[in-house]
Amino acid sequence: MAPDKNITDRWNNSEILLLGGSAGSFKLLFQIIKILPADLNKAVIIIIHRKKNFASEIEKLFAENSRIPLFEINDKIKINKNTIYIAPANYHTLIEDDGYFALDVSEPLWYSKPSIDVTFESAAETYSDRCTAILLSGANQDGAQGLLKLRNAGSLTIVQDPNDAEMPEMPDAAIKINAADYILKANEIYELLRSC
Repeated sequence: MAPDKNITDRWNNSEILLLGGSAGSFKLLFQIIKILPADLNKAVIIIIHRKKNFASEIEKLFAENSRIPLFEINDKIKINKNTIYIAPANYHTLIEDDGYFALDVSEPLWYSKPSIDVTFESAAETYSDRCTAILLSGANQDGAQGLLKLRNAGSLTIVQDPNDAEMPEMPDAAIKINAADYILKANEIYELLRSC
C-alpha cells in the first residue's frame, strides 16, 4: 500500500531525517541505508545505542552499502545535505542552531550515550517542521520524549509498529505518550523513504 499524500508531502519537505534505534534496529537501519537515493537532498542522522568500546564496524558496513557519503560525527562539523552521519559512542550528539554538531560528555540517559532523546530534543529546536524522525526497535524508553518534543514542534514523527519490532519497548513508550504521527511496519517505512 502506497503511503498517503500527507505523509509523503511532509517527508519530501523535510531537510533532515533522524533515525533512532537500539536493540533489534540494526537490520532495519542497514536496509534504510541501502535504499536511500544518492540525490536524497537531506541530511541523515543515525543515533544507535552501542557500547563505548565497541569497534566501529557499523560505520564501515553502512558506508560500504550506502549511495550517500557516511561519516561518524565529530564535534563542530557542519551538517550537509546528501550526507549520512552516525552518532559516535560515548558522546551525546546535539544539533546546534547554526547547523553544526556538538558532542557532549555528560552522563548517560537511559543508560545510553549516545542518547536518542538528547539528539531528538535538540533537533526539535533547530528544525521544527523541516524534520522527519523515525524511532525503531529498542529495549528501553530512550527517544520517546524526544520524539514527542519533535511532534510538538511540527516534525513528522514515525515509530516502528511494536508488533513488527524485535524489541517493542522503545516504540511502545513513544506510542503511550502520543509522540507518533504514524505507526508503520518496516516495509512501510522503506516505501515512504523511497518516495522522495
